[in-house]
Amino acid sequence: MFWIWSKTCTNIFHASGCFSKIMKHLILFVIQMYWKLIPPSKRKRCIFKKSCSNYVFEITQKEGFKNGLKAFLFRYQNCRGNFQIFKNPINNKIQMILPSKLIIETEEIAERLMN
Repeated sequence: MFWIWSKTCTNIFHASGCFSKIMKHLILFVIQMYWKLIPPSKRKRCIFKKSCSNYVFEITQKEGFKNGLKAFLFRYQNCRGNFQIFKNPINNKIQMILPSKLIIETEEIAERLMN
């Protein structure tokens, strides 16, 4: 952890940016450990096509700690059930209503739920 601190925090006056960088690396590290330590057969099955850990890892890597944390909270709140899959009568596409009332398209829904 000291190595991350010394590598990313060279100036004491950039403490908030430094904290963000450390937390970004911490989130990425925790997700990588999750992938290594928990076999896929023991993980909860995600309702989204891209698994929650992959999604949060990608957002955190590209957009930083704050957006990674937002992505995690969104997925955590919406990936716990209480979703509904329906066929939209207007365009005949299969869609899903999440607990947050957001509607997602077929492309984002896990294949196992489509059958």
